[in-house]
Amino acid sequence: MENKLDIKESIGQSIATKQKLMEFCIPEIETCGKELAEALKKGGKILFCGNGGSAADSQHLVAELVIRYRSSVNRAAIPAIALTVDPSIMTAGGNDIGFENIFAREVEAYGRKGDVLVGISTSGNSENVFRAIRQAKKQGLITIGLLGAGGGKIAEECDLKVIVPSDITARIQECHILIGHIWCEMIEEELFPELF
Repeated sequence: MENKLDIKESIGQSIATKQKLMEFCIPEIETCGKELAEALKKGGKILFCGNGGSAADSQHLVAELVIRYRSSVNRAAIPAIALTVDPSIMTAGGNDIGFENIFAREVEAYGRKGDVLVGISTSGNSENVFRAIRQAKKQGLITIGLLGAGGGKIAEECDLKVIVPSDITARIQECHILIGHIWCEMIEEELFPELF
């Protein structure tokens, strides 16, 4: 069977997207990372939401914060919640109030002034993420969009954002997890400077 996938091309696309990220997005990545650390220092927590791969990224980053990002850094837990993990909430919400309202409802339940909501969307147009950002703003949360494809409608609604310069979902997702890891490093170093 002939392999039609050009592996070298896929890796090259990933590298090229990350080079664009490095060229165009470092100030936004840094600003968002500082905002996250500052909110945590003041007693806030971070909420994450997204769909599909972005839901998985939400859960991944929450695990890095609650448990730890670097095994060599023995630190206290950092408060973070993925709004994507409870199947009972997801199915009841989808059935009773509509899938587009699930994350907004969870923000209403868990979000407090001074917390941060990170909405992850490769298109920037996920309706349930968009509504969660709107709800978060009503409640006084800081809102960060981790986006792609030009940012979509979510970009206009967020306080802060990083828009990966790509229209290819897989490349955007690869950059999102890289950005999330950078934020984890920044947060650890800001909250626990004595360990570095």
